Amino acid sequence: MSTNATGLNRITAVLGISALALTACGGTGGEEAAETDDTAESAGNGEDSAELEASGELTVWVDADRADVLADAAADFESDTGIAVNLVQQDFGEIRDQFVSQVPTGEGPDIAVGAHDWLGVLVTNGVAAPVELGDALGDFEDVAVEAWSYDGQVYGVPYSIENIALLRNADLVDEAPESFDEMIQLGEESGASYPFVVGLDPQQADPYHLYPFQMSFGAPVFGQNEDGSYNPEELLIGNEGGADFAQWLSDQGDAGVLNTNIDGDLASETFDDGDAAFQLTGPWNVPSALEAGISVEVDAIPSAGDQDAQPFAGVQGFFLSAQSENTLAATTFLVDYIGSAEVQTALYEVGGRAPALSESFESALSDDDIVAGFGEVGAEAVPMPSVPEMGAVWDFWGASQTAIINGEGDPVTLWEQMADDIDGAIE
Repeated sequence: MSTNATGLNRITAVLGISALALTACGGTGGEEAAETDDTAESAGNGEDSAELEASGELTVWVDADRADVLADAAADFESDTGIAVNLVQQDFGEIRDQFVSQVPTGEGPDIAVGAHDWLGVLVTNGVAAPVELGDALGDFEDVAVEAWSYDGQVYGVPYSIENIALLRNADLVDEAPESFDEMIQLGEESGASYPFVVGLDPQQADPYHLYPFQMSFGAPVFGQNEDGSYNPEELLIGNEGGADFAQWLSDQGDAGVLNTNIDGDLASETFDDGDAAFQLTGPWNVPSALEAGISVEVDAIPSAGDQDAQPFAGVQGFFLSAQSENTLAATTFLVDYIGSAEVQTALYEVGGRAPALSESFESALSDDDIVAGFGEVGAEAVPMPSVPEMGAVWDFWGASQTAIINGEGDPVTLWEQMADDIDGAIE
């Protein structure tokens, strides 16, 4: 990554001012504060800004898959600013809880990799700080910025967008379906043993995979505020559209289209064996299908109701510690380095997920048809709710879906009871 002289001066000036400001805050505020004001004014006028030296170091928690990319970015950052970046590899699945427990003690990192749906826990525990993206805000895909926003503030720099889409065996069906019913018809006409498969858990079904169909009936989990954030006080899952979706679930269970005996592994094996025309899944199951010789096309998820079938989007990124002692340095590393096209593209190349930065997103879509298919669906997806109240939803939601699909009661009654149970758990 190269940094031109103007950019380097800007970074150095900002970090130099930060160091002086921290010194002033720690003193009596007299001569130190005056010196800081004078320095800030000088830097703002562009006078001798390159002479302001940055110091200190940053600690970044990163998982093994992204460590090499971050190592290159860290080396560039240190070369440009004089600030070292200490990369600490962590198991991705443990980062959230470790961050919550260690940041308050002063032992946590300045920056950590993570998923946007951790935000509710991180923000309510006071361990994550907003990130000022400034002019860079408009450089990212809308769904990525929306996902990393909480209470009207952006809490990280996103780098990848992940979502499900419809896989089609192009040797069996040569056109994308326009609706769920058409998909089933095309699948049956293809001669495949199964027109369509989606992995379901025998106890918890799969609200994540079935959500786009639920959305097509106009039944989101929560309402949204004017800024697009979720409002947990407005529970919409039990609305009239939810009741219609419940009846649809029951119908699909009766028809054998949805089957809680077909889990994720079996669904993937069935598609890879050429025995299913369509599979609803994520990019993680594409490699095995390609290795099996399946001619894979990625299509939009067909609607079962009268609205668009929008899946959840999961957006990964890097967030900032509320206890970082070098906030401006960390923000510069986040925005100007991790948020650069070079790093975003490199992260895409190792992860295979659509980049969050629009420039890299467009490049990836033109480079790979599979990524393009998932990316186009993801651009219209809705972020998975990151509010803490979402934790009260999943168990009731999944268990009720299983009961409805398996015909264990009146579908609308079961759905309404689920909504009441979720509402009670949230309250």
